[in-house]
Amino acid sequence: MTTRNHTSAVLGELERTLSMISPEESEQLAERIVAAKKILVAGAGRSGLAVKAFAMRLMHMGFDAHVVGETVTPNFEAADLLLIGSGSGETGSLVQMARKAREIGGGIALVTIFPQSTIGQLADVYVRIPAPTPKVCTDTGWTSIQPMGSLFEQSLFIFLDLVILRLMGRVTKDSGSMFRRHANLE
Repeated sequence: MTTRNHTSAVLGELERTLSMISPEESEQLAERIVAAKKILVAGAGRSGLAVKAFAMRLMHMGFDAHVVGETVTPNFEAADLLLIGSGSGETGSLVQMARKAREIGGGIALVTIFPQSTIGQLADVYVRIPAPTPKVCTDTGWTSIQPMGSLFEQSLFIFLDLVILRLMGRVTKDSGSMFRRHANLE
């Protein structure tokens, strides 16, 4: 395959996957974010990078958003939301985190391939990204040309940016007002 063919195939996979995400699940996630006192995000590997980027955009919008595990991350409380990005919903450290958040009484949101997973069962709200992955069997009926969990990870990143667009409309923020909160010591 040529680069052009790969580009076409990958963009087609992304469009197919993103178009199958439930608008109702997306709306529930946006509602939980707006209602939360603080939003803490967690993920492992490349999914972790996507949720970190999401926390940054939430901060740009003025939300009190943090990445679990950073030295400046505050404690998790009952009025807070823990948002986890995990394709499998079974990553051990993230399962433990979700259990602890449940004990504390805070909200849990999961963006995943498998809402029936352990974290999915603990979550108050989930968004299913129906991406095929060789890591765990899926019921999508199709496969990706991309390696490993790439399609989920890319879809997660884009989906979370789409959530930002949805939130911008709700809290009347625009890119200019968000840019005023952008880092300026670099």
